[in-house]
Amino acid sequence: MKTVITPTLNFAPELLLKAQGIRVAFFDVDGVLTDGGLYLSEHGETLKRFNTLDGHGLKLLQKAGITPVVITGRDSPALRHRLQALGIVHTHFSTENKRPAAESTLTALGLDWARAAAMGDDWPDLAVMQRAAFSCAPANAHPEVKAAANYVTEAAGGHGAARMFCDLLLVASGQYAGLLQACGE
Repeated sequence: MKTVITPTLNFAPELLLKAQGIRVAFFDVDGVLTDGGLYLSEHGETLKRFNTLDGHGLKLLQKAGITPVVITGRDSPALRHRLQALGIVHTHFSTENKRPAAESTLTALGLDWARAAAMGDDWPDLAVMQRAAFSCAPANAHPEVKAAANYVTEAAGGHGAARMFCDLLLVASGQYAGLLQACGE
């Protein structure tokens, strides 16, 4: 006997309408996919802590046909390893000016800003967030970034904020319930 899993997430209808039609989602790393802290080993290697909920959300976006893209001002072996493990192929590392990187990805995917969403936490993310059709900030974002966002998550970066953004995009795409049901089979 098949068990039906009923979704419990609810988002404001105006958020879901604004997020409809999204085909690409841009993500910052530090403060969004991580808690924003920099952990350094005694050898100077940067270590990062990632949340598995966020990682699963990025995988679900891919299943739903929404392309996750990472644009970050930093680079590290730990970050590259994590993104490779998640199957994220569109990445821009050591990128201070994020808008041109986002635009080159949109061109490569044959999309425009009307099909883009973005999640960031600090000023370098604003150029992408302001152009995207839908923008999101984690709870720990800078106040100017929160003010620019269409949606501010309850969770902080590195603590499930990216997953909340992914879930909203999945609900808006109409695919959340089907993906949830498939997990229960």
